Amino acid sequence: MRIAIPADENAASTDVCISFGRTPYFMIFDTDTKETTFLENTAAASEGGAGIKAAQIIVDSKATVLLTPRCGENAAEVLKAADIKIYKTITGSAMDNMEAFLNGKLSLLGEIHPGMHHHGGK
Repeated sequence: MRIAIPADENAASTDVCISFGRTPYFMIFDTDTKETTFLENTAAASEGGAGIKAAQIIVDSKATVLLTPRCGENAAEVLKAADIKIYKTITGSAMDNMEAFLNGKLSLLGEIHPGMHHHGGK
C-alpha cells in the first residue's frame, strides 16, 4: 500500500501541511518496502484548480490512501474516482500520522469543503 500525506518540507519529521492543493510536497510511504519518498507539488503555483491537479499527482503516484487535514470537493471527486481513501490527520508530524493510520487510529475524512472556487473576488 502507498500512503500520501501533504508535507511542509521534504523530511519525514515535517508537519502535515494544512493545505492539500497548495502543499509544497507530498510524502509517499510504501508499506511493503518501508520506503519514504517526496514528490514536489507542481500544482502549488497554479492560478486555479490546484486541488484537482494535486489530486492527479496523488493518483499518478499510485497511492491508495491520502492522509490530510482537509480536502476540497473537486479534489475529493478525483481521488474517489481513483478509489483513493481519504483519512483525516491529527496534530503531529507526517510520520506520527503515518503511524496513527497504520495503528487504525485515523478516521475517514467526513467533511469535504467546497474549495476555493472563484477565490479573490472573481
